[in-house]
Amino acid sequence: MSPRRRLLAAILALVVLVAVVLVGARVAGSSGGDVGEVGPAARPAQDRPGTVLLVPGYGGSRDSLLQLASRIEATGRDAQVLTLVGDGTGGLSAQVDVLDAAADAALAAGAPSVDVVGYSAGGVVTGLWISRDDGAAKARRVVTMGSPLHGTSLAALAIAQAPDACPVACRQLAPGSAEVTELDRADVGAAVPWLSIWTADDETSTPPETACLDGATNVRVQDVCPGARVGHSNLPRDATVTGLVLRAIGTGPVDVAGAGCGAAPAG
Repeated sequence: MSPRRRLLAAILALVVLVAVVLVGARVAGSSGGDVGEVGPAARPAQDRPGTVLLVPGYGGSRDSLLQLASRIEATGRDAQVLTLVGDGTGGLSAQVDVLDAAADAALAAGAPSVDVVGYSAGGVVTGLWISRDDGAAKARRVVTMGSPLHGTSLAALAIAQAPDACPVACRQLAPGSAEVTELDRADVGAAVPWLSIWTADDETSTPPETACLDGATNVRVQDVCPGARVGHSNLPRDATVTGLVLRAIGTGPVDVAGAGCGAAPAG
């Protein structure tokens, strides 16, 4: 073969290789997209529960979740209450990073997946993690308790009346904030089996229905236990809520049928 023909053949081979790479990239890109498009093959196995990560609420105090973590550990599961950056008021993105690092550490240690339990603003952090960090491929299930998933009017009131007392995370929890808008658009409730527990007596996540999420199983405590009086701060310690959490992170379906006041978990 002449040098000219060898050069032409090499150029043709290079063109073919580039075309193959571009087609492969397009196919790979088409499998991504919105968080709600994660396919079943990319989801963790539902019958192989792993570490449970508990995300504190605004302010970052771990104390409110320690009792619930102990109840989860009593079922034989590993449960970790996360320690948020600073005092948990400096910005939700930093808290999302803490959750992502904890999930990656659990998976690297051999956990097949993680379940995430987010209390109050911790549920917003969890939703942003699902949206931003491929959390739907790491989290088997999500449970939120009294989480202002559409923002809380209490934060908006604080911004209007006492802006100096409403730091970054407070502002990010107001309806219409960039973070709340991002969560509204992400369709995270359809990305992973999600139980959102809320109470009609919530005085922090206001209105209480802000905890309801499209695509999720939304359960009001009073519908499970009629007459129950459960305020926002009591959600993680309430016996009925604990029973719902344990049901939701079991190996059975995320189903609250048959649950009642102080109900024991099923499955």
